[in-house]
Amino acid sequence: MKIYLYDNETDSIGSGSLSSAHIKTQLNAAAGADVDVHISSAGGSAFDAIAIYDMLKKYPGAVTVYIDALAASAASVVAMAGDTVVMGKYALLMIHKPMVGSGGNADELLKDVQMLNVVQERLAQIYMDRSGLDGVTVNSLINAVTWMTADQALSLGFIDRVDDYSMPITNSLHIKQFASTAPAVYQRCINKILNTNTNMNTENKELIEKTTTVLDKIMNFFKRVVNKHTITDKCTLHHEGELAEGSEVYQDEEMLQPAGTDTYTTANGKKLKVTDGLVEQIEQPAQTEPDEEVLPEKQKQKFQAKKMEVENRIQELKARLHAQNALLTEARSALETANTKLNKTTEQVRNEIRSDFMPVGSKRSAKGKAEEVPFFTPQSELARTAVKKAVQDKTTAP
Repeated sequence: MKIYLYDNETDSIGSGSLSSAHIKTQLNAAAGADVDVHISSAGGSAFDAIAIYDMLKKYPGAVTVYIDALAASAASVVAMAGDTVVMGKYALLMIHKPMVGSGGNADELLKDVQMLNVVQERLAQIYMDRSGLDGVTVNSLINAVTWMTADQALSLGFIDRVDDYSMPITNSLHIKQFASTAPAVYQRCINKILNTNTNMNTENKELIEKTTTVLDKIMNFFKRVVNKHTITDKCTLHHEGELAEGSEVYQDEEMLQPAGTDTYTTANGKKLKVTDGLVEQIEQPAQTEPDEEVLPEKQKQKFQAKKMEVENRIQELKARLHAQNALLTEARSALETANTKLNKTTEQVRNEIRSDFMPVGSKRSAKGKAEEVPFFTPQSELARTAVKKAVQDKTTAP
């Protein structure tokens, strides 16, 4: 059953079809069946609004409130009664201090002030029960005459969902679209996240924006650690891991444009036969091992020095591989931390969002803290040294 609390030329909350008596008649006719209450009202009587709120809260069936255009003043109180409160994408929610039109002597006006303070206390409690905000925050919003958009009302906890009239955007779908043009190694990593985390929050746009930032950082991390490049006579070839037959090679650092069909010669004389971005054959340069026994003494010393240089280089590469393994271990830990954040419930996310309306004295405002150290920052001394070394190598590379 649908109940409409729509203002017209004569009726507002507390009169005509929007009075508590008329709503009671409609709820009796519903006889416990689920009801949808649609609101588009600038307000009216606070006392009738509280009466309607109580009736809806006590109603045995499920009550879903839809804020179709405006729930202001007393109408905002009625909206808080829904088991589920849905707000239109372009709707507004407004709360303010209760008002009364009166006259009389100072004693009579003082009584009105006392009565208004009591009414505000009751209204604030209704908003607190719905949103979970503290009294300082709610009364600050009331005193400021606060107009909220749907997204703001959602972040503050006054509503449960925003109806944006479009297909829901899920984190999983967003991530898949983000990764669709990425190289295969990144897609495998991201697909692993999606396959092992199926209970991701599906409708929180704030979380989706954070997801994009997390993915950007993860992609940049893997590009620095995993991607390699080989300098040839024609261009620099970018590839994943060590270059071998069957490897995919690209002309750009983002690894989006496959290398053209050609034969490329590397700095150490290897010839790479590439067809449509795929290494089909690697021809090793002809080499003859010099015989130490027949070498002159000076050449033998040079050969020994060269041999020592190669061995030192091998040890250096082993150290770099060890450092990169440490980085990958940190990346794995960072991915787990990101997954934990992505799996947070709506309530947890809501409690972390700092409202634009937070007053200085609010308990909620105390939660605004400086951003933590990004999860992808190398923590160990070994990892920091590896990153610094990688940057230096890239800077000094020919």
